[in-house]
Amino acid sequence: MKVLITGVAGFIGFHLSNLLLDKKYKVVGIDNLNDYYDPSLKSARLAILEKKDNFEFRNVDLQNKTLIDELFEMNRPDYVINLAAQAGVRYSITNPYAYVDSNLIGFINILEACRNNPVKHLIYASSSSVYGGNKGTPFATSHNVDHPVSLYAATKKSNELMAHTYSHLYNIPTTGLRFFTVYGPFGRPDMAYFKFTKDILAGTPIKVFNHGKMERDFTYIDDIIKGIYKLINKAPVGNPDWDERVDDISTSFAPYKIYNIGNNNPIKLTRFIESLEAALGKEAQKIYLEMQPGDVLSTYADVSDLEKDIGFKPGTNIEEGIGKFVSWYRDYYQIWD
Repeated sequence: MKVLITGVAGFIGFHLSNLLLDKKYKVVGIDNLNDYYDPSLKSARLAILEKKDNFEFRNVDLQNKTLIDELFEMNRPDYVINLAAQAGVRYSITNPYAYVDSNLIGFINILEACRNNPVKHLIYASSSSVYGGNKGTPFATSHNVDHPVSLYAATKKSNELMAHTYSHLYNIPTTGLRFFTVYGPFGRPDMAYFKFTKDILAGTPIKVFNHGKMERDFTYIDDIIKGIYKLINKAPVGNPDWDERVDDISTSFAPYKIYNIGNNNPIKLTRFIESLEAALGKEAQKIYLEMQPGDVLSTYADVSDLEKDIGFKPGTNIEEGIGKFVSWYRDYYQIWD
């Protein structure tokens, strides 16, 4: 089977591609290799993938409709997994148009390509950020998500709405995945755990926002890609009798589904920092600051529908996951003191 993965040189795209290649899928990967963070890390990920015979890479931007259409027509993928996006909550406050270009225009180009070149299943990245100002936890896919607190979150909610429309109009099976704070080896340098590691090793104070009074449902990368892998052949089927008054709003009369993929175990930021300090063998100097705009106090994933549908629940604990990340970090950057 042929899988087209967008954002293939990104954190999740790289790990997922590695798994699928080992499972003997043919992977066609696309990425624009932008410089939102250090492109050398993307190049290092890509170099690992390109060693495998069943991998093909194309440097393509999702905004280029002509090239996306040509790529689909040439390759005729069975499955599409859209992981390319402009990431980051705070970056969306200062660079809003980057999110419109990548997350909205880029995604409509993928949907149109799937319409014109029918696929068995389109899986796309959404985000836990869509829960925005919601108070009730754990966050469930049956909850309303109409109160985003960042433009990034708004674009991800928009992706879900766009996907539903195409599922209804063109019978494209679509599955949206709300990822919860993904971390691990080859991760994104703009994420807090990556920055904390760099600063702690350098003896630079780390910035602890909201005085550490936050919780995150940290989810290890291996759990994320296992979940995606198990969902590839689980294309949703519409329920013709669907009624929003009684049925789950994460399902539909169209072939459409939304899942959370999170650890179902929120961790206090203070415990997270302690785990990092223990793995590094070095105490962090801390600067306590107020909450940042666009941030939320807590994330907590209800993954009951994921367990029910594919028999899988993420379960890597924070100490194990951070330990693996720190081992990779020291090896990759050759820091052993």
